[in-house]
Amino acid sequence: MSNPSLKNQIIIITGASSGIGKQMAIAAARKGAFLILMARSLDKLQIIQKDINDNYGVEAEVHAIDVSDTNAVQHVFSKIFNHHGHIDALINNAGFGVFDYFAEADPNDIKKMFEVNVIGLMNCTRMVVPYMLKSNKGHIINVASIAGKLATPKSTVYSASKHAVLGFTNGLRMELAGTNIHVTAVNPGPIRTNFFDIADPSGQYIANVGRFMVEPEKVAHKVVDIIGTNTREVNIPWTMSTGARLYQIFPRLVEKIAGNLLSKK
Repeated sequence: MSNPSLKNQIIIITGASSGIGKQMAIAAARKGAFLILMARSLDKLQIIQKDINDNYGVEAEVHAIDVSDTNAVQHVFSKIFNHHGHIDALINNAGFGVFDYFAEADPNDIKKMFEVNVIGLMNCTRMVVPYMLKSNKGHIINVASIAGKLATPKSTVYSASKHAVLGFTNGLRMELAGTNIHVTAVNPGPIRTNFFDIADPSGQYIANVGRFMVEPEKVAHKVVDIIGTNTREVNIPWTMSTGARLYQIFPRLVEKIAGNLLSKK
């Protein structure tokens, strides 16, 4: 069941300067939420902030931050809690990916993917959980990926980082069982955003899987609709989600039958 209104709820979104982060901010603003938006690019955040403040009748607060910087996260989140006292939801959306065969992968890219996708997500979550436990309410939404369930060639490291996100999310959900804090994993397939400008500058990936790509607005609306609900996972699109489930049951068969398709990057 979706939440029809988020009026006056305080929602933090990381990676909010573009892509699904930006679209989630707009979708939540339409439902009346007070947005706290985070990303590395302050200029881009301020443009979105002005759009929200001017057009949706709600306020948005922005913070320039690299979530992989533990000290910076502690400083910004402490300032937020000192000012607001609480938050209602954290959407961990900041992410980074580079598609390369592992033998050719740059060690710096490997390190950065885990620093942002895993450590950064944990940094932000670690700051909100104690406050949510005190009030016994809240929602943590971690944007993982179908790639965390169904690894493919050239996304070896990215898939590993998202697999870690899923493991963390599932473990945290069990730790918080019995409380009123919800923990949700969001597993999108490829989304039509500028993510692939960095992940695959050749454009080959988009050319091969373009028909499977999801529009960012669709993902954003599905995520915002479940804020405040006890939803375990959101998987988009259903075709890739079904493929991931089949892979978990029949991994050897799926690798054999769908090997050519999975290798298209």
